[in-house]
Amino acid sequence: MAQPAIPDGDSTPVCRSVDEGSPVDEGSPVDECHPVDEKLHPSRLVPAALQHIAAMYAGVVTPPLIIGQAVGLDTAAQTRLIAASLLIAGLATLLQTLGVKGVVGNRLPFVNAASSAGIAPILAIAENSATGHQLPAIYGAVMVAGVFCLAVGPFFGRLLRFFPPLVTGVVITLIGVTLMPVPVTWAQGGDKEAADFGDMRSLALAAFTLAVILLFQRFGRGFLKQVALLMGLLVGTLAAIPFGMADFAALKSAPVAAVPTPFAFGAPEFQPAAILSLCIVMLVLMTESSAGMLALGEICERKTDGKTITRGLRTDGIATLVGPVFGGFPTSAFAQNVGVVSLTRVRSRYVVAVAGGALLVLGAFPALGAVVSLVPMPVLGGAGIVLFGSIAVSGIRTLSEAGLDDSSNIILVAVSLGAGIIPLAAPAFYADFPAWAQTVLGSGISAGALTAVSLNLFFHHLGTRGTAQNAAAALKSS
Repeated sequence: MAQPAIPDGDSTPVCRSVDEGSPVDEGSPVDECHPVDEKLHPSRLVPAALQHIAAMYAGVVTPPLIIGQAVGLDTAAQTRLIAASLLIAGLATLLQTLGVKGVVGNRLPFVNAASSAGIAPILAIAENSATGHQLPAIYGAVMVAGVFCLAVGPFFGRLLRFFPPLVTGVVITLIGVTLMPVPVTWAQGGDKEAADFGDMRSLALAAFTLAVILLFQRFGRGFLKQVALLMGLLVGTLAAIPFGMADFAALKSAPVAAVPTPFAFGAPEFQPAAILSLCIVMLVLMTESSAGMLALGEICERKTDGKTITRGLRTDGIATLVGPVFGGFPTSAFAQNVGVVSLTRVRSRYVVAVAGGALLVLGAFPALGAVVSLVPMPVLGGAGIVLFGSIAVSGIRTLSEAGLDDSSNIILVAVSLGAGIIPLAAPAFYADFPAWAQTVLGSGISAGALTAVSLNLFFHHLGTRGTAQNAAAALKSS
């Protein structure tokens, strides 16, 4: 039965799907049920939720895996970090989908979790912090970024014109490009100091994992095609076991269940340069979340207005502020799950709420999260090439819609990408700069974002005076 679009998310009745088999009284709210508020029968609800979990899981555990390795966490601490990431993702997704009417949550099928966009700046913070102070410095900066999001969120709609596709496309592309050395290191074994780093056995396992993903993507159908990445991780890990390349230590030592301990990795420390870097990242994440909400509004045929975006960004801010207390990182939208909604046309927010609940359970039981640690580094490397490469492709796709037939836009993208690639091409380039500048510019994402925003202001806003027509023209050109 065709479902009418209902513009205001807060006024939509909560209802059941007509296929639940229960009798429905004439004139009951179900007759006017919007697809977003439809409560599906378990036979449809569970498989749809599994698709979302499959799409998001690798992305949720990627930030704690990368950051934990970078700061030298042992196996037990790494397991706690993964569990915390899953826990915060579950709480944020539940808050976003179910929400508190008129206060928080966009009440759309929207997934929130730790974003890969924050990884590179966080690694730069870790590199410029003393041993033992890395995670405290990171968490202090993340908490301030959460407060920043809460403060700026209500006004962010007015700032979106400074973050057109031209700017966000550059940033997303740089996220993928600057993270690519990570899976390359993983493919060689992960530990650069190890005697077998880069040996043919590790490279062969990474190549095999990549081949499995490509085969599932090429020949898989339906659900199997959607979970090609996870199938690659699973098959690659199974292939590694006979060769003794899978480590079961974390699985044996992880507690079955555990209550998250506040500040288990140290009390937060507040370093100005680190804070500035992550506040810049937070602006990018807010843009990404806003774009995701607008896209979902179109897909779900439900109007996404300024109030909806404000409530959604408020959820991002709360999750980013509270997350570090238990070991979480900056939280934002997961674009891959927007793609799942578009592909499957299952628009019920309760499907995503169930997926969020599953993440919450995984986070509350570290033994389940420890299963991820069974995956050998070369297997993660083969899958990471696909994962981070797809992020860069998303940025390129955004840039393709950003008016690159204009010479000013070409220069903007060229210079911004160049500024972002400098730390990757020449890691010691900013070695003589002050520590705060090294933290901000040493991250290709931060450097590229600052350059892109500045050049966008220069080319498309500077000297554009007050009329709506001029403002629209500037936006259209960018």
